[in-house]
Amino acid sequence: MVAIAAGSLALTGCSENKGSSSDKDSKKDQKEAAVQSKAVTYGDAKASTGPAAEVPGAKAGGTIQVYQEAGLSHLDPGQIYVSDAGQVANLLFRGLTNFQEDGKGNVSVVGDLATDSGTSSDGGKTWKFTLKDGVKDENGKAITSADIRHTVERQYAEFIFDGPTYLQTWLSGPKYRKALPDGGFGKKHLPDDVLETPDDKTVIFHFKAPQPDLPQTLAMPGYTVVPEATDTKAKYDKAPVSSGPYKIAEYKVGKTLKLVKNENWDPKTDSVRNQYVDGWNFDFGVTESTQTSRLIADQGAAKNAIQLTGAVESTKIQDVIKTPEVNKRTIKGYQPYVMTLNFNLDRVKNKKVRDAVTYAVNSKSLIAGEGGAYGGDVAPNLFAPTLPGYEPKYDPYGRLKTPSGNIAKAKELLKGVPAAEKKLVFAYRSSELEQKRKVALEDALSKVGITVVAKEVDAASFTEQIGKLDNPYDMYITGWGQDWPSPGTVVTPIYDGDQVADGSPNYSHVNDPKVQELIKKALGQEPTEAAKTWKEAHHYILEKINPAAPLWYSKQFQLYGSNIGGARYSTESSYIDVTRLFLKS
Repeated sequence: MVAIAAGSLALTGCSENKGSSSDKDSKKDQKEAAVQSKAVTYGDAKASTGPAAEVPGAKAGGTIQVYQEAGLSHLDPGQIYVSDAGQVANLLFRGLTNFQEDGKGNVSVVGDLATDSGTSSDGGKTWKFTLKDGVKDENGKAITSADIRHTVERQYAEFIFDGPTYLQTWLSGPKYRKALPDGGFGKKHLPDDVLETPDDKTVIFHFKAPQPDLPQTLAMPGYTVVPEATDTKAKYDKAPVSSGPYKIAEYKVGKTLKLVKNENWDPKTDSVRNQYVDGWNFDFGVTESTQTSRLIADQGAAKNAIQLTGAVESTKIQDVIKTPEVNKRTIKGYQPYVMTLNFNLDRVKNKKVRDAVTYAVNSKSLIAGEGGAYGGDVAPNLFAPTLPGYEPKYDPYGRLKTPSGNIAKAKELLKGVPAAEKKLVFAYRSSELEQKRKVALEDALSKVGITVVAKEVDAASFTEQIGKLDNPYDMYITGWGQDWPSPGTVVTPIYDGDQVADGSPNYSHVNDPKVQELIKKALGQEPTEAAKTWKEAHHYILEKINPAAPLWYSKQFQLYGSNIGGARYSTESSYIDVTRLFLKS
């Protein structure tokens, strides 16, 4: 999952660090982060039956104001793989399954449109789901197995390029688009030995290999339902049809989004979401500093406001911490994201240059911009503390020993490297905080003789632009977090050569036979054995290829208004849990 903090990949600044960033704080946070590496459990029919648990003290009515800096990259479910749109998706869309949390770090998968989390047979190669009675879209049309089939098949279409690809590749292999070039919009469909819909209520998936993680995969926003009758293909991004508790009343791309209640959503069918408020008003283009100032002041509409994926602006963190009345209105938690400086391997071909940059970058300066210990910790490798198999002492580039950069080592590596190879184009988002990050990177690399040519890219389309194979950039900062607690959801999407394509999160274009071999091996193993293989793959990628310099592990520190009730940190999304919010008055 691509990270969103203030935009589509977490945004930071490099202002003075006023936080306390001690090893003790970091170790405590990482211990708490380990909770997120716990295995997800699968819920039965009872756990999947609505309504969702009542939130203590909840009241109905009112409108929640949402502040967000960057506009949404997508609202077509098939294109959603970024966490800002993922947050919104949980208000608008439903899939066969969804994640359910207890507020104590325990996460389970339950049936959402389905009656339970799925039934497997044939050693996990076959999965059966039965749709609940009474599930409808916003137009009052019953959601049937035909809609689920359509949702899956449209993922094969060329116009879907930004979403997850797990399901498609499991069903039809890495070249899945060839299996259904028109995405099911014509007369051809996936055969019954791949996807079977014997009646209106039954959906059966047939895989060539066991897929024990399927219920978690189907809980991703990218696999939520798109009703067949109202699919407008590429235009669907601007006016999608709701199946969740809210629907779109008005959407001005990049400016505002207004949601109102979906009268055809039945709470009796939904064990995850509540529908307390009458609506949601999203304002885009509100910088994190403005968001923070408004929420600290807590006046007027700000009392009813939240940050969606933004965070407290770094220079104001201590103001929040030292003011009890404000500090009690915060959401804090470790995120699953590893922030990295990705190298475009098609352009930065000299590993000495990649290694030199990795040694030179100043994680301490970047984390200072995040707010010190409240914003992140130095990342020595590509696995986050929330991931099973995390190795806190695995540090091949000495990031922990020299978090401000190892200038001498970087200069040594660059001896004899032609000047042309020491001029690197860096793409960054058009945002207040990313501008500061650019300055931090320029400062660090200039000390070792590397010239940074900075190119500003529109924030809303950033992932789309760097996701193009022929993009004109050498480096870009991205953040990736596990899709569920498995190293496979990190290594496969971003380092698998089969995933090198326009729109793929393999932003470095890694295509290495050894990595391919290890991924294939791990995917066919039981978890205990697979863990060893994922570890081997991780070490090989970081040491022998070095497609991305690890920078920091991100943490969340968000504010909300005093009239917001039911606020809590979501272990699954790593942001405020939008499924249970209400207004106190």
